[in-house]
Amino acid sequence: MLQTVGVGGTLAVAGCLTTERVGNVTVKSVAAPGSLNPALAVDIDRIAADPTDIPGPITRTTPDTVVVELETRELVAEIEPGVTFTYMTFNSQIPGPLIRTRVGDTVDLTITNHPENTMPHNIDLHAVRGPGGGAEDTLVMPGETKRITFKVTYPGLFVYHCAVPNLDYHISAGMFGAILVEPEEGLPAVDHEFYLGQHELYTNGKTGEEGHHDFDFEAMAREDPTYVLINGEKYAIGPQGYNDMQMNTGETARVYFAVGGPNLFSSFHPIGSVWDEVYPQGAILSDPHRYVQTTPVLPGSAVIATLSSPVPLPIKLVDHALSRVARKGCLAVIDVQGEPDPEVYNPTP
Repeated sequence: MLQTVGVGGTLAVAGCLTTERVGNVTVKSVAAPGSLNPALAVDIDRIAADPTDIPGPITRTTPDTVVVELETRELVAEIEPGVTFTYMTFNSQIPGPLIRTRVGDTVDLTITNHPENTMPHNIDLHAVRGPGGGAEDTLVMPGETKRITFKVTYPGLFVYHCAVPNLDYHISAGMFGAILVEPEEGLPAVDHEFYLGQHELYTNGKTGEEGHHDFDFEAMAREDPTYVLINGEKYAIGPQGYNDMQMNTGETARVYFAVGGPNLFSSFHPIGSVWDEVYPQGAILSDPHRYVQTTPVLPGSAVIATLSSPVPLPIKLVDHALSRVARKGCLAVIDVQGEPDPEVYNPTP
């Protein structure tokens, strides 16, 4: 099955492409379906987290207790139409919920492993000073619940993820998210906030091959993913899918972007714009980089970046390792509406 997606004004083709040598000639062709099992009935219609469904900015001026309840779920969902996979999630979404706090808060965290799950799970939060970032005390078997409390003592945007012995498998299958620790004085006001997460998925099928894809440990060891995804589905977020991220010309948006990995870093780039401000590694109290075209985000790390646009356009958020966009599904789009400004951009001078 072939799919197309426009990238930077070009049309890129993604599908089950193979090459073989016939004499001295290299022949490119679309691979026939392999030995995958048929696609399974899905447990959930949408695994991609809504990038706008996040807690609002913190306005209080004193620390408080933030109650967080997470449930681990193993769910069958579609990577793209006709292609299913058994994901692992926090709260049935990828990435897991954005946890929002401020410096000095105490987080009262409960984690429950759904009784229908088949594997143990836990959580390691990079904002935690404690054994394994909390992982050692949150290990839950199916049907179990654990509770911990911790104080957030430093500001920034930090990744959390499952950290059982096969942690790379669990992260790849979707078990990661982010915790935001606002500084005591809060964050500057913006018109919109969006939350996204990138990870790579290793399966026994080819990209776009219809059927049920099982996890492939050998492909993961080679760091050769079948898909590289933003919010867990191929080309999920934007007018081509769930058109959640919308803004108007002249407005500002802050993007919280986490890379679960487990292996590949992202070269995070907004096609049609630049990042007005970038806080590398989510280090919100550091001096921002300004007018950045592409910012690297390491696996197990995050970035806070802001943007705006004076003209209407789709701002395509991509990993600028562009084969991951054209071939493996790594794309999210902010739909910017408004009146044209020919002084800034004129397509018909």
